[in-house]
Amino acid sequence: MKQAILAALQRTEDYVSGQELCGRLGVSRTAVWKVINQLKEDGYEIESVPHRGYRILSSPDCVTAEQVGSMLSTVWAGCRIHYFETTDSTNNEARRLAEHGAPHGTLVLADFQENGKGRRGRTWSTPRGTAVMMSLVIKPELLPDRASMMTLVMGMAVAAAIRELCGIRVSIKWPNDIVADGKKLCGILTEMSCEIDCINYLVIGAGINVNLSEFPGELRQKATSLGLLTGKKVSRAALAALCLKKFEFYYERFMETQDMSLLQKEYNSLLAGKDGAVRVLEPGHEYDGISRGINERGELLVEMEDGTLRCVYAGEISVRGIYGYV
Repeated sequence: MKQAILAALQRTEDYVSGQELCGRLGVSRTAVWKVINQLKEDGYEIESVPHRGYRILSSPDCVTAEQVGSMLSTVWAGCRIHYFETTDSTNNEARRLAEHGAPHGTLVLADFQENGKGRRGRTWSTPRGTAVMMSLVIKPELLPDRASMMTLVMGMAVAAAIRELCGIRVSIKWPNDIVADGKKLCGILTEMSCEIDCINYLVIGAGINVNLSEFPGELRQKATSLGLLTGKKVSRAALAALCLKKFEFYYERFMETQDMSLLQKEYNSLLAGKDGAVRVLEPGHEYDGISRGINERGELLVEMEDGTLRCVYAGEISVRGIYGYV
């Protein structure tokens, strides 16, 4: 009920009468009044006018289940939302929920991670209240060898959401980073539970630097935030909700063919460093080439010195620009 009342208030600039809320939700005026007071305690500024109703004046920058849920316009993504003020990792929480039967589309959000996870065992951390930290549980009817492409799908969703909400164009650094001005803005981590021929579930985590005003030490040269790029505060809840909407769209297109063939052209238009020199870092082996975009299986095509194309599978491989991070 709290989420439904919040959604009703946020979707209009006018007053919403208590009677209208009672009718929509089938509850008493007292129940509505209690929820309004709870929202005020949560930091929402709500104006109450006799004979007119309630109007929301301002909202806190939070990523609670109620706030994000009230902004959702999806069919299944975010069907259930679990919010944690503090957790070890949203991916860990999502995996625990998935192991206990959480349905396709379950979303985990956190305000702070004590042990945020990055690719290849790296850690990722941001100050409390400054980032979107979310993990989505999906259960696709998909062969395990195609799971890595879900990282690319989420990358497209985050890029599209940022472009729509903030009006800035970002790029995707294959396979799992969103970048702007040559600096990292978001990292994506996909983890899987599977059998030989089927996926039990995937957990796709995204960590987006939203309202960080500064970065420590050497990170200043490698990372940025939406706040720094736009010069204004960005709603974390609105961004999370929009990412889910975009992911749902790209996911459905991906599942039509179970590869990147319908998304390949758009992905390559967003690919950072396309047609530029890259260095491929395989365990115990490095080589240079020219990035020629992805193929329908989401592999990066690297043109070697002799003109042949090598297909690079995400796995344990990283790609860097010859002269820097991108």
